[in-house]
Order: sequence, then C-alpha cells, then structure tokens
Amino acid sequence: VIQKKRIYRDIYRYRTCFKLYRDMDFRPYRPVAELVVDNCRSSDGEVEGLTDDYTGLEILSMVNVGLSSLSKLPSLPKLRKLEVSDNTISGGLDALAEKCPSLTYLNLSGNKIKDLSTIEPLVLSPSCD
Repeated sequence: VIQKKRIYRDIYRYRTCFKLYRDMDFRPYRPVAELVVDNCRSSDGEVEGLTDDYTGLEILSMVNVGLSSLSKLPSLPKLRKLEVSDNTISGGLDALAEKCPSLTYLNLSGNKIKDLSTIEPLVLSPSCD
C-alpha cells in the first residue's frame, strides 16, 4: 500500500512517459494538468497512450518524440499550450483547432512544414487572436 502511494506521488511529481503511465494499470486519482513526454520515442509516428482520461490537460509537451502526425490526438478541450517541436510533422494540423479549442500557444519549430498554407487552418481557429 505504501509503495502504491509512492508511485502515485512520483507520477505527478516527475515527468513521465506515456508508456510508463499506461503500463501501471490504474486510474489517476486526480486530473493531470501538465504532461511532458519529451524524447519518449513514438513507435509509429502517431500520438500513443493519450486517451480521453486526459481531458483536463492544460499543458502538453511532446518534443523530439518522432511524431509525423497529430491526427490521433484526442479531444483536449482545456489544452492551452502544446509543444511539438523537433518532430517530423509536415501537415494534418486542420483537426487541431477542433480538438483543442482553448489552444493559445503552439510550438512547431524544427518540423517539416514547407509552406504557410499548412498552418492556415490554425490561423482561422476561434482561439487564435
């Protein structure tokens, strides 16, 4: 029992990978507001392990994860900040405005975006001022 309490505490105190969190086989006892999975490589270039349990997420960092697409990103209505720099994303950002309506900060630096028409759907989103 004491060990499980330590695991719960450590998960929220330290930054952890999706795989570690998913393999623990339990539900969080409080909503996660910030999740950082920098340098935890994706096996297929898609977002892995992020489910509807994370609807309270406000800050998400997936720097250098090997993402080529954000199409499998679940709906995150409270997400304000998304860091996806140093990946291989080249398009498919049109659904991002719909899945993350509160998004106010997006870092796409170091990706393979070739022209501005790729990010045009984001400029037309309601949260973009």
